[in-house]
Amino acid sequence: MARRPLPRIPISGNDRIARSRELARTAADNATDVLHPLITISRGLRLLAAAGLHKWSDTPKDRRGPGLFLAAVCVLAVALAPYGPLLGLIGLMGVAAWKGRERTPVRTGPEESQVARLQALHDALVPYFSVPEDPSPLFAHGGEWAKAFSDHEFDADGRLTRLRVKYPPYFPDGEAEARARIEQLLHAKSGRGREYLFVWDEEANQLLMSVLPALPVTIAAQRFVTAPGELVLGFTDPDAVRRTMPVLDGDATRDAPPVVWRTGPRSTEPHLLAVGHPGSGTTSLLRSLALQALPYGDVLIVEGSGTGEYACLTGRAGVLAVECGLAGALAGLEWAAHETERRLIAANRARQSGHPAPEDVRRPLCILVDKPSVLSHVAAADGRPDPQQLLQIPLRHGRAAHVTVAVADQFDSLEFLDETVRTHTRARLVLGPATPEQVKGVLGAPPHTTPTADVPPGRGYVRMGTGAVLRLQVPATPDPYDEAASEAHRQAVLGLLPERYGTGEPEVPRDRRAGQPEAGSAGSGGTALTGPHTEVPAGPARGTATGPVPEPASGPAARTASAPAPAEG
Repeated sequence: MARRPLPRIPISGNDRIARSRELARTAADNATDVLHPLITISRGLRLLAAAGLHKWSDTPKDRRGPGLFLAAVCVLAVALAPYGPLLGLIGLMGVAAWKGRERTPVRTGPEESQVARLQALHDALVPYFSVPEDPSPLFAHGGEWAKAFSDHEFDADGRLTRLRVKYPPYFPDGEAEARARIEQLLHAKSGRGREYLFVWDEEANQLLMSVLPALPVTIAAQRFVTAPGELVLGFTDPDAVRRTMPVLDGDATRDAPPVVWRTGPRSTEPHLLAVGHPGSGTTSLLRSLALQALPYGDVLIVEGSGTGEYACLTGRAGVLAVECGLAGALAGLEWAAHETERRLIAANRARQSGHPAPEDVRRPLCILVDKPSVLSHVAAADGRPDPQQLLQIPLRHGRAAHVTVAVADQFDSLEFLDETVRTHTRARLVLGPATPEQVKGVLGAPPHTTPTADVPPGRGYVRMGTGAVLRLQVPATPDPYDEAASEAHRQAVLGLLPERYGTGEPEVPRDRRAGQPEAGSAGSGGTALTGPHTEVPAGPARGTATGPVPEPASGPAARTASAPAPAEG
């Protein structure tokens, strides 16, 4: 009896196609695995051939003949050498395999989170960079951010550190309000708490935003490499100035870009005004200027707050007085006004007679006034003249008489500053946290970066006359008697202080001379003006003086004022 065949399972046409595709894919994968070395070597040979053709096309025609001859000699040497062709073929295959190996592709584009951030920033700029009449807007809701953004960089936290924005030509980039809106939006969307620099290229319709690194706060007070009449206000960004100087930063020496304030008769900004909030570093700035000015001239200090921030300079060589009370401040500033007049008269007489100005006229005199608004308030309550009125002569005529005035006060006291002080102080500083409106109100121009709310003492902005607004970090110059300050910075300040009178230097007579205020009155709260004194260079201590040193009849030490200033008491 014949066997009947088993029933066959019906297979549809789609199943046959799927099984065929699976078999073909499996065969292709197996063939790829078997032929992978051959594929790698073939890819490498193709890359080597392309590199050779590129090298041949770049070779000048006059060098192709010697190149072919050298290649033929190399091939002949390999062919004639024992086992040369075999070794050459093995070497060629090895180089081709290395050249054609599979490499992990390097990711060049932004990550998904970065793409989302760029797209959100693009959509946020649509209301500012688009108009309904534009047939092909560069910024549109749901548009491609790659058309408008380039040169984008991110930090480790995924926040933008650099971005170039291309905007349409009809955007009013010449209006300060329009530019401020864009800068504020980019600042908010890119992350707060950092300083952003915005560079507008109106010709190319591009805006470059970059994050600025924080200025170093480790540079302490020291002897800077400057010429007489140059005072270092602080340090700024490397690309902001064209000059660097060696400074001691911690234990290492490096070059830093300084902001130099030039004083004297040839200065275009002979007087300075610094404004800030309490603890912003304006007092440290004046203390730094005093230490820099002492090696070349005399310093008169008037402290309105009366907190003793300048006690370390009391009685030092070159420091005429440190006045903390109203009576002493009036006497000191009155003497400064008479001294300015005397210098002008002496210089005028010297020019009329055809002689150079006397040495005592050319010796710089630096007047540092800290918080004069406090003294003005006390004077008004006591019915006495405003001390700021006595600064009119040094401010108006001090440039020709080698007299420099530096004033520091706070934002809440700006309205109490005398008009003459605000008019003749063309070098301006703003220290501490401040809004763009406050910076513009003092400097006359808005800041070129976005001010941050939390800044260290001494950080701010500076502008010389009508120049550019620069970032600034004042050298750390704390009160050396302040135990809360850094020990290294305190020692740096102590190392710069001149010697005191009577400690290693001849004692200066304390009697009143012509043209000087009397020794500090009972209400002055500071040291008295010692007036003209014999200049003794800093150096090793000498023997203790047994009596007053007579003053020479002429020379740099013979500096007298034109009229005596009455004592206040």
